[in-house]
Amino acid sequence: MKALLALADGMVFMGRSFTGRYETAGEVVFNTSMYGYQEILTDPSYCGQMVTMTYPLIGNYGVNNEDVESDRIHIKALLVKEYQEYPSNWRSQGSLADYLRASNIPGIEGIDTRALTGHIRLKGAMKAALSTEDLEPDSLIEKARQSPDMVGSDLVREVTCKEPMLWQDGRFQNSGMDPDQFQWPERHGSWRVAAMDFGVKFNILRCLEKKGCTILLVPACFDSKDIDRLEPDGLFLSNGPGDPAAVTYAINTIRDQIGKRPIFGICLGHQLVGLALGGKTFKLKFGHRGANQPVKDLATGKVEITSQNHGFCLDMESLKDPAVELSHINLNDMAVEGIIHKKTPLFSVQYHPEASPGPHDATYLFDRFIEMMKGYKKLEIRK
Repeated sequence: MKALLALADGMVFMGRSFTGRYETAGEVVFNTSMYGYQEILTDPSYCGQMVTMTYPLIGNYGVNNEDVESDRIHIKALLVKEYQEYPSNWRSQGSLADYLRASNIPGIEGIDTRALTGHIRLKGAMKAALSTEDLEPDSLIEKARQSPDMVGSDLVREVTCKEPMLWQDGRFQNSGMDPDQFQWPERHGSWRVAAMDFGVKFNILRCLEKKGCTILLVPACFDSKDIDRLEPDGLFLSNGPGDPAAVTYAINTIRDQIGKRPIFGICLGHQLVGLALGGKTFKLKFGHRGANQPVKDLATGKVEITSQNHGFCLDMESLKDPAVELSHINLNDMAVEGIIHKKTPLFSVQYHPEASPGPHDATYLFDRFIEMMKGYKKLEIRK
């Protein structure tokens, strides 16, 4: 079945649908990972985006019930060079096509992904429209241009949880809790962590739990006073989609929480920390998306190979507080990859230390969060 992808700048690409008839629009981006497509599909940070896989053969190991980062697929469409119809892997429980089809998500093959990626690198990530029904280029280009812009879009509201949920023993145990009545489980985890859900990945929660944390996931609009009532040992700020500057309610909450307890932010959480500290963010030309981004830790000089997925970046020069220090940089383009506060227990990184898919070079950051909570608790006891 023929399919047409039309970009807002007038470029068009032909392909074939391997999932059926669809029409959709969103920002088209590329990911350089060689594997991990199921984790990418279910990463809430991709909400509103069509993902181009630069690796040419996709679908060869199928899908399963374990390699998911959330409860559903979040991308608008998957664009690949060649789809492998018959998966071969001992963990496979089904085909990628059936997996996409069950969620009404388009899968398109035959796209010249090399040319598309090159165009995005040259012109930048942009709005696009995809259709198996409307194969008229001019019509589809206009639909792409009329679709919502990523800048100014609050997509967090589409992916955040609706009510507090307790993560325990590798899954959510209950929901619908009244924050005023909530009681932390006794003797389950050493550290009580409130996690603001901007589109959290399951593997982040798994990593925190492995380090001895009991995690209460709260909606992105959760009020600072409600967090205070929970009396957590630390506050975690998750990844998520869209323009961080549009998530004003979370910025206000984070600003009020700074100094009250240790804070650790990842990806969108990192950007929101920067905004809460008085900084600004800007949209990158084509973003960082893949499992092979080199990042330098300025404190140690070590280089980490990291997994990333983001289209916005923190402007370090906009942060005027001398206590805020640059901690990590991206060695490809020198973009800000981490900050730390020298007076308050707070740090954040742009990349994904939970690394699924990707290397495990940055898992020490979870240990840093634990040590920060330990130090803060000792300080509270002395007071």
